[in-house]
Amino acid sequence: MTSWIMTPSFSKFRHIVLSILLILGPSTTAASIYSLDTKLAGLSFFDNFNFITGPDPTHGFVDYVSAAKAATLGLVAPLPNGAVYIGVDHWTTLSTSATGRKSVRISSKKSWTHGLFIADIAHMPGGICGTWPAFWSFGPDWPNSGEIDVLEGVNSNHDNQMTLHTSSNCTIAGTGQTGTLLTENCDANVNYNAGCSSTSSTSSSYGAPFNANLGGVYATEWTAQYIKIWFFPRSSIPLDISLGLPDPESWGTPQANFQGSCDIDRHFKDHNLVFDTTFCGDWAGNVWRQDEGCGGKAETCVDYVAGNPGAFVDA
Repeated sequence: MTSWIMTPSFSKFRHIVLSILLILGPSTTAASIYSLDTKLAGLSFFDNFNFITGPDPTHGFVDYVSAAKAATLGLVAPLPNGAVYIGVDHWTTLSTSATGRKSVRISSKKSWTHGLFIADIAHMPGGICGTWPAFWSFGPDWPNSGEIDVLEGVNSNHDNQMTLHTSSNCTIAGTGQTGTLLTENCDANVNYNAGCSSTSSTSSSYGAPFNANLGGVYATEWTAQYIKIWFFPRSSIPLDISLGLPDPESWGTPQANFQGSCDIDRHFKDHNLVFDTTFCGDWAGNVWRQDEGCGGKAETCVDYVAGNPGAFVDA
């Protein structure tokens, strides 16, 4: 049973969780557009991240634990062939007055401005009532240095939602993408911090369908002109990625094209990468009753998360 799982070198070992995370910068040769900057995988994966243990800024019913405690509890672990596991407590019944269910939030020690970020994920915690998993990045002095949500959703969602959060004066057009535009204003100070977002056009992009398909690859290209996100199901990963020579120009139309009336370099810089799984909170908790697959399971999201640890074996 797995939650976040990434797998290395895009090998055939696909039934585990987070295999590999590659960050690439502009190439210095004419042979390729990008060259490898950082590879995060295997035994050293967690050495590249800080474990964040403070209160959840999204007010989730969650208790983020330290690296030592996460390892002791089995919430993080290296797996065979370079993959890593990131999970949550799925054995403790809690009181609704407790701090929350134990989980992990990791933030990269290194930060980046611009680049191509490729994550091979074989399993994610989504599609489970009460969960709010995310793979994202953010800069200092939020939201002035921006936030990029690559993979995110809540409760029984089946479609990934990709979002930017910024300071004022940043909107996107929603053109040149296969995803569906939901909101165009990225300003975190309006519309209850909805940001500018699009949902994926691929049915296997999130949650249970994603996991049933053995996951896939998310690629995010961040330049001075745009931020684009592609998703490739396991059976459709481009050969150039598998060969370690990624060429976004050959990938076709992205799922999300964040481009419009927005100065990218003004709004986005020095981003740390984050993986986390929270519960309920400002999004999953607030839409609990509206989710047909979850609202009838308990009076509130917190009631369900506290009383049903076994529901989170795959989170």
